[in-house]
Formats: sequence, structure tokens, C-alpha cells
Amino acid sequence: MSDKVLFVIPVYNEEKSISNTINDVRANFESADIIVVNDCSQDKTVEVLKQLNLNYLDLPVNLGYSGAVQTGIKYANRYNYDYVIQFDGDGQHIEREARKLYDAMKKSDANIIIGSRFLEKTDYKHPFFRKIGTKLFSFFIKIITRKKITDPTSGLQILDRKTISMYSQSGEYPEFPDANLIAKVILNGYNVQEISCRMKARTDGVSMHAGIIKPMKYAIRNTYSLLIIGIDNMFRRKR
Repeated sequence: MSDKVLFVIPVYNEEKSISNTINDVRANFESADIIVVNDCSQDKTVEVLKQLNLNYLDLPVNLGYSGAVQTGIKYANRYNYDYVIQFDGDGQHIEREARKLYDAMKKSDANIIIGSRFLEKTDYKHPFFRKIGTKLFSFFIKIITRKKITDPTSGLQILDRKTISMYSQSGEYPEFPDANLIAKVILNGYNVQEISCRMKARTDGVSMHAGIIKPMKYAIRNTYSLLIIGIDNMFRRKR
């Protein structure tokens, strides 16, 4: 494979899961490179990364999930990677499913392909509040872009060179880079597709959407962002 493929893996306190994640990628996608972005973990994540003998970026301040992902994308842009595979370090994503994204990308003209948990029926159990949020975001994206996206909150995605370049630009990456970002790029003419992918439940650590308050704040902010995007697009079409 002549393509330069980079797995971008953001981590925060993933000392118990990151080793298995890295070993899974190495075993099943040997030709791909890996960059782990450590977002100021408070546990022994850095020690584990050193033992794994891989490239990682150690952020000096906590940037949150969005900042960590964009840091990895900036790295990919700087070193001219053809594709970025966004991949979580908590053990939920499965490398074989990531390879499906790559294979699908090579056969299509897509700029972004999302690994969807809901395009087909799988055994994935979605927490109640996140399930409601996902359906709400899908509804707004369909209204705004007229395109159906079944899993706009999926962190398992592959990006092509054009998308890597755009995402790496300052100000082009929101706090929650999922539904609102997907709507924005579709409206800007990017070809966004989905394929069905399996995912596992988190076994260790704490999700950034854990509890009740965090998912509610996340849903409110994303809904607000989608409404702004929709209103802006409506006025642009009237000009």
C-alpha cells in the first residue's frame, strides 16, 4: 500500500486500555502509522505510551477531545498523510472496522466516511440520553443538509487529504467535532458517507459524556450550533 495512513488516537486517562488498542492496530494494519495525542492524562498513560515505543504528542495543557483530535490532524497535515483514521483509545473501536473504512474510501469519491453503529442493526448498546441526542442531531442534519446521517456522533471516521487540510486550519474545528462539523462540511460540498461498523462498550475509564449533566450540556451546545449553521445556510441561499 503506497498511501500514507495515520491513526490519530486522542487519550485522556486511558492507561488500562491504550496498550490493547495500539497492539490491535499494529497487528491488523501494519502499514499505517500511529500518533497518540495525550491530553494531560493524570494517570500512568504516558508511562504506558513510552513502553509501547511509539510516537505520541504530550499536550502541555488540557485541550479536551476536540483539541486533541485537531492536534493529531495538524500533525497529519504537516507530514502530508493521505488519510487520517480517527480512532478512540478507550477500546471501543475495532481495528478491523477501521480497515473497512479505508477499503470503502479507496472505492469511493468520499471525503469523509463515518463508521456508523446504526446504519444496520448491531449489538451496540447506546446509553439512553446519548441515543436521544443522536436521533435529534440526525434529524437536524437531515433538515439542514437534506442528507441522512445515522450516526453523527461516531468518533470512528476516515478523512481524505482535502478534509485533513481543512480541519487542520485554525478556527475550522469546533469544541464538539461531530454533528455540527458534519453539517458544515456537507453544506460546503464535501462528500460524507457512512458504512456500518461494529463497536464495543467501554470497559475502563470514564467517558467524556458520562453522567447526566455532561450529555445534556453536550446536546444543548450541539443543537445550538446546528441551529446557527441552519439559519446561516438559509440566509445564504436567499442572497
